[in-house]
Amino acid sequence: MLNNLKTTYIAATVLLALSASCTKPQESSFKRISADQQFSGFLKEYSELKPNPKIDDNALTYVNRDAQKHLRAYLAIVVDPIEVYIATNADSAKISEASKTAVTNYFRHALTNAVGDAYPIVEAPGPLVLRLRTALVGVDVGGAVNAGDVPADSKPLAHAVNIGKVGVEMELVDSVTGERIAAMIDKAALGAGAEVGAEQFSKVNKFAAAREAFDEWAWRVRQFLDVSMQLNPEETAKALQSYRPYGADSDFNPQ
Repeated sequence: MLNNLKTTYIAATVLLALSASCTKPQESSFKRISADQQFSGFLKEYSELKPNPKIDDNALTYVNRDAQKHLRAYLAIVVDPIEVYIATNADSAKISEASKTAVTNYFRHALTNAVGDAYPIVEAPGPLVLRLRTALVGVDVGGAVNAGDVPADSKPLAHAVNIGKVGVEMELVDSVTGERIAAMIDKAALGAGAEVGAEQFSKVNKFAAAREAFDEWAWRVRQFLDVSMQLNPEETAKALQSYRPYGADSDFNPQ
């Protein structure tokens, strides 16, 4: 009975989110990291993020522990277009709009696949709906692309995009209020030696390392969600104390 009620409630919430009147997310932006910056500036607040060895030694994370603003309180998610921050010394003239589109479209696709079975994906904000904001930080110019190495239907880029030193900054916010619910910075160099040299690069074996790096970053975001939604010892104790399978007046003690 409870499962049926939850399913009905989720379905109603998703439909409400889909029908909500709103402006669709903007297309990907393109910015540069200043030489004196530790972080990109994509996130409004960095001081709350702390090391999280459960994800990786290079990961910094934050989770709102308020029961009403916790990840477990939400039922659906909007995945925003990915923002791009190029490396400080990169020649932006060599990173075309087609390059940005190739990189951001695939990463957004990978993120959607990674989080989609944790939260239903919706296109509009609404009650109990999260918004996933993500930035790729440190995109650089790669080597020359040999058009002969790229199938004609994959459209080679004029200049490859190097993601060897890219990091990821992301946060989940309440889609209605904009309040931060969780955030993560992942500085793991997963794309070492990886380049994107075609618009449909995921189909080209030569760029498999880039595809694998994006998939891995997306998986780590999902891993962060899974770890963050687990009950901590204090929350577990409270849940056990409130557990009354035989009614409120039961003398059952879970301990």
